[in-house]
Amino acid sequence: MGSSRHMVVLSYFVFLFLAALPGIRAVHYVVINKAGNSTGGARFTNEVRIPNSRHVLIMATDFILMRIFRQNIPTDRKPVENVSLVIENMDGDGVAYTSNDEIHVSADYIGSYSGDVKRELTGVLYHEMTHIWQWNGDGQAPRELVEGISDFVRLKANPNAAPTHWVKPGEGDRWDQGYDVTARFLDYCNCLRNGFIAELNKKMRSGYSANFFVELLGRTVDQLWADYKARYGS
Repeated sequence: MGSSRHMVVLSYFVFLFLAALPGIRAVHYVVINKAGNSTGGARFTNEVRIPNSRHVLIMATDFILMRIFRQNIPTDRKPVENVSLVIENMDGDGVAYTSNDEIHVSADYIGSYSGDVKRELTGVLYHEMTHIWQWNGDGQAPRELVEGISDFVRLKANPNAAPTHWVKPGEGDRWDQGYDVTARFLDYCNCLRNGFIAELNKKMRSGYSANFFVELLGRTVDQLWADYKARYGS
């Protein structure tokens, strides 16, 4: 295939016929391995595999929309039609990022990861797929909260597979520290009101206010953080 012989492309149409989601759009998923025969590219091909990645994207979409955001009405959801997963050699030591409904994952990270890389990448994809589907307050929500919601989804998808470097419940310095710290705090908030994350995400469709916490839980976010720390004696 000339210069493109190291690129593996798998594209297919998935129609999710869910009784609870009448009129759901078809999502077109594309998985591309641009890393070729590099260590990470080969490991992705041999250990993770394109069909498995495709399946993870489908299951993540279902989990996020149905279980976490509870978006039973199609107009409540972002109008996503195409999702791409790209495995590539990236500058720096980043793991992954999402932009314009494209998930980019570092082949170097895949190649150097010591452990079950298939399970690790599954967690990464749940996090990144959340960015595709979540509302971010039209850009007004704190980045740390947006990242915390994504890690919250990863946590709820497989509570027993949280990365070993994640903080334990109650740890952390600030509620908006981001990622795992904020995810653990949001898990606490969601326990106070079942469906809190779904309602918070809905409110963040067109803007953001810290008062959302008061509206949903009756206490300021700082009060909730203090309660959370006291709950775990930290």
